[in-house]
Amino acid sequence: MEKIILDVDTGIDDALAILYALESKKLDILGITTVNGNVPLDFVTTNTRKVLQLADRTDVNVYPGAREPYLREVEHEYHVHGTDGIGNSLDDMEVTMELEDTFAPDFIIDTVKAHPGEVTLVMVGPVTNLALAIKKAPEISKLIKRLVIMGGIVSRGGMGNKLPTSEFNIFADAEAAKVVFHRGLDITMVSLDVTHQTLIDLEKINELEGTKYFDFVKDSTDVYRGYGEKLYGKNQCSLHDPLTIGYVLDETYIETKEVYVDVETKSELSYGQTIADFRGQVGKEPNMKVCLSVDSERFVNDFIKTLKVK
Repeated sequence: MEKIILDVDTGIDDALAILYALESKKLDILGITTVNGNVPLDFVTTNTRKVLQLADRTDVNVYPGAREPYLREVEHEYHVHGTDGIGNSLDDMEVTMELEDTFAPDFIIDTVKAHPGEVTLVMVGPVTNLALAIKKAPEISKLIKRLVIMGGIVSRGGMGNKLPTSEFNIFADAEAAKVVFHRGLDITMVSLDVTHQTLIDLEKINELEGTKYFDFVKDSTDVYRGYGEKLYGKNQCSLHDPLTIGYVLDETYIETKEVYVDVETKSELSYGQTIADFRGQVGKEPNMKVCLSVDSERFVNDFIKTLKVK
């Protein structure tokens, strides 16, 4: 099984990604690291442990990470994910799972050094923890097997979910993304262009009725689907972070292309924009794979099938 560290800012789709990763039974999750993002870090670590308790997987350790971005001010997404980050769907659950003492960037450093060339980092929030780890131990850039990020937007007609051309995870810490993008890592960026095509509605969610996660998926996505309805006129939501897990499980879900990508960190109008040089106009070698298309139906069906646990 592929060894991964899953880095999250547990909102709703992060929670679904955690469940998808766990129930796939195909990934060796060495630990889950948390980062400020959708909601503040304390909410993120609480939500992550609740999801692990729901899945009866308290054997997976949780390591708290950065409380704030690399340089910029904190910004959150309560209007998308609810006041607690997971749609208040597990309010009645008491957190009994312990939190690890090791700081997430240090856990990343130690784990990558212990398993050189074997660990895939799957990051579905701001990449602050990795930027901090690289700053402290730059040698780990050569030891990481690959990095798969949910973030950015690269298509010409793509619409951002924070600024017109900016996706939230990159916007939340563009300086950290700039650090990570230019360290010679094997990166795949699963961008908003393709994740927006992975839609689930109540009809699809109802396929989980009678299974372990039905109530959680239905209740947690209520506010998320409501946000989608306001934007697009349909009560549905995208599986942004689960698609990132899906790519790690099966790369054929997504068509990719190697290009050079940089991040805008100065403009007020386009801060956090990921600029993909498809024509080679910048004259720099590709630094990552970006996503061009997704087999959304096959992916969504596998996601639902995987969560059909009694």
